[in-house]
Parts: sequence; C-alpha cells; structure tokens
Amino acid sequence: MKIIDGKNAVLGRLASYVAKEALKGEEIVVLNCDQVIITGNKKDIKGKFEARRSRIGSSQKGPKHRRPSQMIVKRTIRGMLPDHRTGRGREAFKKIKCYGGVPKEFEESKKIIAGKEKTSKFIRVKDITK
Repeated sequence: MKIIDGKNAVLGRLASYVAKEALKGEEIVVLNCDQVIITGNKKDIKGKFEARRSRIGSSQKGPKHRRPSQMIVKRTIRGMLPDHRTGRGREAFKKIKCYGGVPKEFEESKKIIAGKEKTSKFIRVKDITK
C-alpha cells in the first residue's frame, strides 16, 4: 500500500501517477486532498468549475460534479484511467482511497511527499469547494 501526501502537489501530475500505480495493482491512499493545487489563473479555474457544476441535466441523470475536495481529486484520477466502468479501470479505481485530511490510522505511517512549494499562479482545491 502506498500512502501519498497531496500537500502542494499539482492535481494533474498527482492524478496520472496514482492512476499508473493503481493500474499496476497497488493500493493507494491520497491524503490532504484539500491541499492539492491546480495551476493557472484562479478566476478561470473557479469559473470553469462552477459552470460544470451548474450543468446537471435532469434530477435523475448526470454528470454530477461533487463538491468535496477528495471527490474532485478522485474524479480527476478516474479520468486518467481506462474505462472505469469495466475491466482494468474498474479494478484500479476500487484500489484508490482519497481523504481530505489525515485520518488517525495513517498519522504514524510513512508517506510519499508529492508536492513542492509553488510561487506561480495556482489555486488550492479547498478554495474551489467553498
């Protein structure tokens, strides 16, 4: 089992790494999903997310874009997998767990640090979810 600390990690790079490892058969836990960053212009990122959230079709049909930060990260990882409804993609998606903070069972365990300090334009996932 690989435990990844998502603090200051770029969302797309984190998602592609997690998807590759899950396809290899690893069980993966991503912690601090609210601290993951998305690079780019804050206003554009927030606008695109809100536009996507407002486009929900009827009450029974999707696609539904969830608001919690761990669900945003998990959906991004799902997009990096081959068809998540059948076969390899489905098995890989079941092996991925995402958490907004650090649960008690993972506090003492060894973590892979995925992020570095960024100085350029970015927005944190928790800022989108407000």
